[in-house]
Amino acid sequence: MPTTFDQTHSPRIGQITFRQLADAMPQMVWSTLPDGSHDYYNARWYEFTGAPAGSTDGEGWNDMFHPDDQERAWGIWRHSLETGEPYEIEYRLRHHSGEYRWTLGRALPVRDEDGTIIRWVGTCTDIHEQKEIASMNAVLSRELSHRIKNIFAVIGGIIGISARQFPEMGELAGQLQARVASLGRAHDYARPHSEESAPHIGSPMLKEMLRQLLQPYPALDEGRVTIEGDDLKIDDRGATPIGLAFHEFATNSMKYGALSVPEGHVGIVITVQDEKVTIIWSETGGPPVTAPAESGFGTQLTEIAIDGQLGGTISRDWAADGLRITVEVLANRLSR
Repeated sequence: MPTTFDQTHSPRIGQITFRQLADAMPQMVWSTLPDGSHDYYNARWYEFTGAPAGSTDGEGWNDMFHPDDQERAWGIWRHSLETGEPYEIEYRLRHHSGEYRWTLGRALPVRDEDGTIIRWVGTCTDIHEQKEIASMNAVLSRELSHRIKNIFAVIGGIIGISARQFPEMGELAGQLQARVASLGRAHDYARPHSEESAPHIGSPMLKEMLRQLLQPYPALDEGRVTIEGDDLKIDDRGATPIGLAFHEFATNSMKYGALSVPEGHVGIVITVQDEKVTIIWSETGGPPVTAPAESGFGTQLTEIAIDGQLGGTISRDWAADGLRITVEVLANRLSR
């Protein structure tokens, strides 16, 4: 391995040894032979670990990992050695204090003119504080989101109590409760969860959220509501306005449109192209529909949700064979 950087390649550095350059770095620096056997660590490594010089050469470095991380770290390292792919992993490394601290390990191969790997050079970066902050923020985020979900339930309860006091407002109260419940379902699907509380496996996806949102409608189980096309991740920022809008579409369809008759059908098609998401709601087989003389409260709500909250557009085509609604938003407004 070259031990100097000549002035031709590094005119500002001049001629300094690799060891001097590595020891001047704030990160732990190490290198290995092509077979992965470690033969060099810089001063930062020994300062961090407190290990005696030379004690972590060869395969001794693996003993510095947390026992629960050793097998995983070895597996990823072996894969890099076999394929030549860059090495990157987060693991817990034993600090000289005796505690294990989270560290980001990275390595790249050094190749000769023929492309043969002649050495691996890597770094370890202490990220323990960042991991602890991220973990604390995740807990706070889940707690805040849980409280928001509870607020939906409280609001629904307040509406129910008010409706009993004012029976003449019963229909309006029922509509409000349904809307609040819909928001709660959308929020519960995409809100931050722990592994124990997550209602699904994997990342929140738009198609599954729409299925969950439309689950209370019998037409979904009857196959009269279909959801097709592309899919993408969705978070709590996008789920709430989308949930509100599509709840309104379904509610109106149950009252006046395709879902109000046994033979009616609703097709939802999602297209993602050039960072733009287009969702088309198409009704067929229902009674004839005509455009209302003026926008109702539900229409105004959907416009607030799609335009005001997501910066998107919503258009309606009152065709003779059924209503067609087109929603367009940018993909990055549905998920961070």
